[in-house]
Order: sequence, then structure tokens, then C-alpha cells
Amino acid sequence: DHHHDRLAAARRARRRATHHRRAGRRRRPGRPVNPQICKSEHQFESDHMKSPRHIHRHLTRIIAMLAALPTIFAVTACGSTSSANGGDDGLTKVTFMLSWAPDTNHIGVYVAKNKGYYRQAGLDVNIVAVAQSGAEQAVNNGVADFALSNLTNVSTYSTKGTELRQVMQIQQKTSAIWCALASNASITRPRDLDGKTFATFGSSESDAVVRRMIQHDGGKGNFDKVTVGTSTFQTLESGRADFGGFYSTWEGVQAKLNGPKLNCFTEPEYGVPGNADSIGIITSDRLIAQNPDLVKRFVQATQRGYEYAYDHGDEAADILVKEAPEANLDPEFVRESMKTIIDGQYWGDREQIISGKQTFGLADYQGTQAYFDFLAQSEAYTDAAGRVAHAAPQSKDLATDEFLKQAN
Repeated sequence: DHHHDRLAAARRARRRATHHRRAGRRRRPGRPVNPQICKSEHQFESDHMKSPRHIHRHLTRIIAMLAALPTIFAVTACGSTSSANGGDDGLTKVTFMLSWAPDTNHIGVYVAKNKGYYRQAGLDVNIVAVAQSGAEQAVNNGVADFALSNLTNVSTYSTKGTELRQVMQIQQKTSAIWCALASNASITRPRDLDGKTFATFGSSESDAVVRRMIQHDGGKGNFDKVTVGTSTFQTLESGRADFGGFYSTWEGVQAKLNGPKLNCFTEPEYGVPGNADSIGIITSDRLIAQNPDLVKRFVQATQRGYEYAYDHGDEAADILVKEAPEANLDPEFVRESMKTIIDGQYWGDREQIISGKQTFGLADYQGTQAYFDFLAQSEAYTDAAGRVAHAAPQSKDLATDEFLKQAN
């Protein structure tokens, strides 16, 4: 048992290191992507929950994800399973890859599967755990047909030569929060972060954002950094760092329900332009060219799933808990996360969407471009050789609304 514990811990550290490198792009707070962070790392921030029950839940989730790896490797060996392959039931097999562990960012996919929306669209959707190379690379290489990511990550990959496209933008405004422990009386506003230590996963994007917030508040933008090992919460509580990044819809909920109390600052308040957290569904340009009908059917069935979740938050939360048993999620926590998303209207104007007057999932071209321009000016983009890429990627070239079902 001790051997298995050590093995699990080693694998977890290796997977998290890979994850955080991926997440660097949009994982400034502590998120995940390939170059840096992807909105999925928050799931593991629950390390800060110290009770044996939560520790056991966390380890169970990790073991379950490791158990799912053979499925990913099988898909890798066979290639993408989309348009060419139909099952015995006449359904087209499709692979959807998580961006990290199951959370409320993925909830619409689980709802669509549970409610039969995919089958109604002639699809047999297999939800698989994230590959070590990252969901973006898996989609680009044809290992997965679709995945959860965000347009910032897509932009970062585009400077390295990938051909990805976001086909539905779920989140319409930034949810990143930059926080210190409320018990740290020396930090009450961003300029107080000058000279303090930042708990980071090594993302140049995160550095640019924190620097801009400090300078906008009258500071110099100088801070020390320490690499997070397992949890930003733990790093702050241990005294190794003074502040770090989180998401209000996940870690923020964790802190609200379980502690620790935080003092947080948001990007829009302190000079960071545009929409950084453009979480959504991605696919490859190759699949769009080869089978646009399949892309349309998947996107519109997924769109229905998220619309249902936005209208029935508690039920959707229960569906996620049921459909992702390997994550061992706390139902109360997931419901609170969905309540935060709904109350904050993170997915758009809820009343307009539910009434059918507004299309769910439209790309925020203007907001994302403003953020890309900021990253380019901050020299946060690099090419495949690691050289600074000065030209900002263009959001209009990286996203499309053509596959969405448009509102009346």
C-alpha cells in the first residue's frame, strides 16, 4: 500500500507539472493550459481542504484519472474516432477530452450526454481524461475530436503552429481572482503586492497580468516568485508565498465553504483589458474541413447541454456528480459553483438566453482580442522555438460561431 501511495504521489506530481506548463497561458491564477494553465487546475486546489474525508476524495480522484489513461492511450493508438467510424447502433463515435478533472466548466457536456442530446444528434460521445500532452495537443494531433479549453490557450498554441478553432465560447467574462490570505494585513490592494512573493506555476502570462494590476494601482510591478508544488492554498498558508491566483467559480467557492478566508482583486478593476477567461469548446481545423456536419451536430447538442445547465443549476450539478463518479465531487460544492456561475452571469445574460432571445456560446471577439493585444505587448507569446512572438494572434481567425444554433 505504501508503494502504491508513493507511486500515486509521483504520478500526480508529474501530471500536475505537465498540466501547469500547459496551463501557463490562461492559467495565470493557477489554471491550466499547455504553456501554462488551463481552467481546470482549480479542481485540484481542493488540496487545501485538510480533513481526511477531503484528502481521501482528492486521492480517489487522482487514482481514477490515472485509471482512465489506458483509454486515452487506446485512442492515441487508433487515432481520432470521429466521422469515419460508426457504431453498431448507427451512432458516430466522438471523443471529447477534459481540460483537467471534471468541474462545472465541463458540466454542459455531461448534461448533454445524460439527457440524450448527443444520441439525438446521432453521436456516441466518449468523455476521456486529459492527456499528459494537454487537451489542445490531443485535438491538434487527432487523438481527440473536441476538448474544453479557452481562446487564450488557442492563441498561445497558434503562435507555435497548431491549427485549432474554438467553436463555442461558454464563459463570457473573466473569473480570475488574485488573492492573499485575509489574515495577511499587509496586503489590502494590488500595489501592496510590490516586493511580495507570488505563488506561480511559471506562466509569463500570469506575470504580465500581476504586473499590470500592481502598476495600475500605483505600484512598480516588482515581485518575487515561488513555484507552487501541489496547491496554491497550501503555499500561502505555509508562508512560502504572499499571494496567488484562483478562479471565483471554483477555488473561490472552495474558500467560501471551507476556508481559508481570502482578500481578492479582479483584473477588470485594475487595468487588465479584455476577456482572459474565454473558456469554451475547441476542435481542429482539419475536422471542420473534413466533416463540418459532425462538428455542427456536436456543437449544437453541447450548446443544449449548457443552456439546460444554465436554466437548471442544481439539477445540472447533480448530473455532473452522477456522471463523473471518478471525481468524487461534493454535491453541495458543485451546486454552489453553479450558483456562482448563474448569479454572476458568467455564461452571458441568463434571462435572454433562456428566453431564446440571445444565442448561447457566441465568441467574444472584441474582448479576447483586447487581451491578446495586451499579452503581445507584454511579450507573453512565444513561437515553437521559444522566441518572443511580437504579433498578436487574431481572435477572428481562431474562433467561429458558424456551428451554433442561433437565437430567433
